[in-house]
Amino acid sequence: MTQPPAPPAGCPVPHGPAPLSGPRFQTEPTRLYREMRRDHGAVAPVVLDGDVPAWLVLGYRELHQLTNDPVLFSRDSDLWNQWDRIPDDWPLLPMIGRKQPSILYTVGPRHTERAAMISNALEAVDPFALKRYAEDFADTLIDRFCSKGETDIITDYAMLLPALVLAKIYGFGSDTGYALVGSINDMIDGRERALAGQQHLASSMAQLLVDKDAEPAEDVATRMLADPGGFTDEEIAQDLMVMMAAGHQPTADWMGNSLRLMLTDDRFAASLSGGRHSVAEAMNEVLWEDTPTQNVAGRWASRDTHLGGRHIQAGDLLLLGIAAANGHPQVRTDGSSLTGGNNAFLSFGHGEHRCPFPAQETAEVIARTGIEVLLDRLPDLDLAVPAEQLTRRPSPWLRGLTDLPVTFTPTPALGGH
Repeated sequence: MTQPPAPPAGCPVPHGPAPLSGPRFQTEPTRLYREMRRDHGAVAPVVLDGDVPAWLVLGYRELHQLTNDPVLFSRDSDLWNQWDRIPDDWPLLPMIGRKQPSILYTVGPRHTERAAMISNALEAVDPFALKRYAEDFADTLIDRFCSKGETDIITDYAMLLPALVLAKIYGFGSDTGYALVGSINDMIDGRERALAGQQHLASSMAQLLVDKDAEPAEDVATRMLADPGGFTDEEIAQDLMVMMAAGHQPTADWMGNSLRLMLTDDRFAASLSGGRHSVAEAMNEVLWEDTPTQNVAGRWASRDTHLGGRHIQAGDLLLLGIAAANGHPQVRTDGSSLTGGNNAFLSFGHGEHRCPFPAQETAEVIARTGIEVLLDRLPDLDLAVPAEQLTRRPSPWLRGLTDLPVTFTPTPALGGH
């Protein structure tokens, strides 16, 4: 991989590649991305665990260019020029992967066919049933802590609700969602338990398909198996893994980050006393300012090229700097919060590999319903610690809270769920 060019004589030596890890991704990512853009421009050299080189695309325009050219900047991870350096137990393998027959690494017409299969399977979910499942699971979770007067919103609520709803619509039994949460978190955090989490999720999906082959039902997995595209069980299981991981954790973080904003920003005080008008605005602002999906791996250059003034070699890995691009001066000229329905953020990706629209709708229904039910049930919700004490998970990929402790007036459980 090409390193930054040497500076002219008399100029200061440029900063070296930045590690895509460390506490600043938790404490001050916005400032970190600003510094990287200042030091390196719109495309910055970075190193992953094990000193593996990559490029982080920070510019809004450059990210559009990259995602709009799937031939030059391919999703085919076999192109990577670093595979000979990657050990079998590399903790980032679940996030980057090789020889994974999922939609993430499929290109060309087959990708289009698989995207249609997923969209059709999700689009057939009854929207009223989806909202009802979200409400019922939300009430069930709130019943567990509503009489105590205090809880951790992340651990006891946000980190459970999306997985429970998705497991239901995908076709799992009622208890499976709880077991999947830990595996998904381990896989996405990219640390020592990442591969074990991936393996548990894979075995769960394989068993689901065995069950649905034997006993079809009105669910997403059954519809994917029945798709006329001729997909193998392995392909469908891999796609269900992607759908579960990409559907659960970012949605849980979207809920947590939105509730943090509403509990710490005076603009949203009215909604905490029972009004709902600000929930959508808070969720939209989070997608700009505090997007759950910070960085995405990745794209691989199919030939030597240039991007953002950098020489990119064939096989180089490029990471999508979603959060940095959302805050790029090209689109944030006034420095203000962009709310009120401005949806030009890149939080769901861009181009043919962006999150399918039915998946976006599903995530929004789950997150918004979860927040609304919580505020309906516990209207005097209040943060239990100073806002500056809240901490984030140590992941460069997803930005979510480790906890969100709150207090409220104890209320009786509803029961019956």
